[in-house]
Amino acid sequence: MENETNEFIDTLYKKENPIHSDYNSKLIIRKSPKAKYQIFDESEFTRGREVLGNLIVHGMIASGGTDIDWLIEHKGGFVILEFKGFHNDKINIPKGQMIAYEKLHEKLNQSTKCFLYVIGCDDIDFTNPDSSIWIFEMTQWKSGAIPKNINDIYDKDLDKRNKFIVYREYMEEISVEKLRDIVDSHWKEFERLT
Repeated sequence: MENETNEFIDTLYKKENPIHSDYNSKLIIRKSPKAKYQIFDESEFTRGREVLGNLIVHGMIASGGTDIDWLIEHKGGFVILEFKGFHNDKINIPKGQMIAYEKLHEKLNQSTKCFLYVIGCDDIDFTNPDSSIWIFEMTQWKSGAIPKNINDIYDKDLDKRNKFIVYREYMEEISVEKLRDIVDSHWKEFERLT
């Protein structure tokens, strides 16, 4: 999990040269407008993550930990985005993280609106609005539309009982631009709440 997250963050902030597949190299890239938010001090951002990594140390009973990738609040409404990288056409979601997201989604929807999306992606940097990502919303997870696998149905030797395995085929393929439209539509919906 930590390596997956670090790889995603490094790719997102261009700390490493991303590996482009043949598919990605054949795409015509239409640049999106400049990013709305940028990290101005990458070394301070990295240092902050490293400092937090020292909180849980060997010898403690507690272990693990995760974060929320993106949380948007507007007029009391919430959009939460969790990004996961695909490996062999599947993403892994730690059970504890998903349980926390289920409860957070439930509690926030009791008093306001909350949309929580899990987004699977290949090696992309989100600058190409036509790039494909795969997505599902928490209501789909709760309704059972997304199978809650803890064993890999394609490889019986892989046992991930502490993680849920979600296959690309169960997620909806959309473009980066469509995700932007979804987030903006929720923002507009939150405008009407007050």
